[in-house]
Amino acid sequence: MYQIIFMIHTFTIQGMTCGNCVAKVKSELLKLGDIVSADIQLQSPQATLEMSKHIPTSNLQEAISKAGNYTIAEADGGMADAKHAASKKAEGENSYFPIFLIFGFITGITLLIQITRYSFSWVQWMSHFMAGFFLVFSFFKLLNVKGFAEGYRSYDVVAKQFPAWGYVYPFVELSLGLAFLTGFQPLGTNLAAFLIMGISSIGVIQSLVKKTPFQCACLGTIIKLPLSRVTLFEDLLMVAMSGFMIIKMMA
Repeated sequence: MYQIIFMIHTFTIQGMTCGNCVAKVKSELLKLGDIVSADIQLQSPQATLEMSKHIPTSNLQEAISKAGNYTIAEADGGMADAKHAASKKAEGENSYFPIFLIFGFITGITLLIQITRYSFSWVQWMSHFMAGFFLVFSFFKLLNVKGFAEGYRSYDVVAKQFPAWGYVYPFVELSLGLAFLTGFQPLGTNLAAFLIMGISSIGVIQSLVKKTPFQCACLGTIIKLPLSRVTLFEDLLMVAMSGFMIIKMMA
């Protein structure tokens, strides 16, 4: 366990009138390199920003001006809380433990299903694994669809252009999970998974190349994870599995 020092500042933002304003302002703030998380709302104080180091208000103003005619000012005169200890890591708020645990559970359970059968089928195991993946990850997103959509929009290439995609995406994952579980239209299901997860990977790759510290929306808003190679791995794993099964079916 190691100590992580974060600063939390609260701000008032003038000019926001709707949820779309909130989403645009949040998206621009999260593009700044040292903002770990941003909680933006219409009620005052409208912005609570968690920073890895202090960012001048002038820089924040420059960022949100790209979203529209908004002005920002400190609401608390500075730092509300200067320290978040390593216990955050232990609690899983900013660690990868939850996602590793989920992958471990899904892998173990789906392997156990195959082991208890007379013959082991890698294709069937992959179908069950992907069913578990999509069902579990859609569950976390559905706990707060709006929060997921706002976070997803900050880095996904489709959600940036069509914000409604962020609201639809959790239900798409749920549908894919049920399709893999029941064996519904295997070829079509795998093609859909390959396309959707492939496109999702593009936004993650772009953010990693730019080293933009967005919060990963893969587990919704309940468990906070930084966008990283782990996020990219989970997307590309689904692409690889669905691609393998497509080749097997078309061979």
